Amino acid sequence: MNYPVDIVLLFFMYGFAGWCMEVVLKYIQFHRFINRGFLTGPICPIYGCGAVLITVVIGNLASVESGLIMTFALSLVICGAVEFLTSLILEKIFHARWWDYSQKPMNLDGRIWIGNLLLFGAAGIAIIHILNPALLKGLDLIPPQTRQIIATALLAVFAGDFVISYFVLKLVKVGVDSSQADNTEEIGREVRQLMTNRSYFYKRFSDAYPDVVYRTERVQARLAAVKAEAERMRQEAEKRFEAQAGRVAASLEPAYMIRAELIEKQDALIGLLYDEASASDETKRLKADIDVQKRRLASHAFVKLPYGRR
Repeated sequence: MNYPVDIVLLFFMYGFAGWCMEVVLKYIQFHRFINRGFLTGPICPIYGCGAVLITVVIGNLASVESGLIMTFALSLVICGAVEFLTSLILEKIFHARWWDYSQKPMNLDGRIWIGNLLLFGAAGIAIIHILNPALLKGLDLIPPQTRQIIATALLAVFAGDFVISYFVLKLVKVGVDSSQADNTEEIGREVRQLMTNRSYFYKRFSDAYPDVVYRTERVQARLAAVKAEAERMRQEAEKRFEAQAGRVAASLEPAYMIRAELIEKQDALIGLLYDEASASDETKRLKADIDVQKRRLASHAFVKLPYGRR
C-alpha cells in the first residue's frame, strides 16, 4: 500500500460516492438532476474528508479497528465534527448557511442532528470493515506509478475546480453583503437574480443550493431583535401571571384566618391602651366582657355547624 497516494484516491472515491448519493436524493425530491456540492465536478469533499479521517484515525488504532461499537462511536464523532465545522466555517466566510437542521429533532445549532450522526456511525462501520479492504485490494492491482499519476491529475483538477468555485461564492458573498433586504428570502431572490445572466458555474451553484439560508448583519440584527422582543413578552407574561395568582390567592383566603388576625390585632391595641390602675369601672367591665367573648369564640373555633345552619 502506497499510503499517501491511496489516501488521496480514497478521498476522491468516497467524495464521488457522496456526490452520487446527494444527486439521487435530490432527484427523488425534485424529480430532476441537480449537481450538488460545493464544487462543479462530481465530488462532495465533505464526504471524502469524513471517510479519510475515519480511515486514518481508526486505522491507526489497531485495538479499536475490530470493535464495531468503538468504530461506530468514533465515526459518529469524527463525521459530526466535520459537518459542524464545515457549516460554521462556510457561514463565517460567505455569510450563508448551506444546510439547516433546525426543524430536525436533537439538532445542534441546526448544523448537525441525530439522524445524520447515526448514519455516520453506520457508514464508518461499512468503511472500515467492508469498503476499505475491498478498495485497497483493488488499488493494489494498479501499478504504484500509475496510481501516483492518477492521484496527481485528480488533485490538479480538484484545485482548479476549487479556485473557480471559490470565486463564484465570493460573488455570492458580495451580493449578500450589498443587499439591503432584512430577511433571507429576499436576499435569496436577489442572489438568484444576480446569477441569472452569469455563466454555467454561477447558475449551477444557485441550482445546487435552492434552500440556502443567508445570514447578513441585517438578518442577524433582525433575529436578535425578534429574540429580544420574545424575551420581553415572556417576562411581561410571567409578571401578569404572578400578579393574577396573588389576587386569586388573596380572594381564596379563609374568613376565619382574617377574623383571627383581626382579633390578634385588637388584643394588641387593647394591651397598649388599657391600664388596670387608671381604668374606670365601666372600662374594666367592658374588658372583662371582651375576655369572656374571646374564650367563647375560642371554644367554638373548631365546632362544625349542623347541615343547613348559616
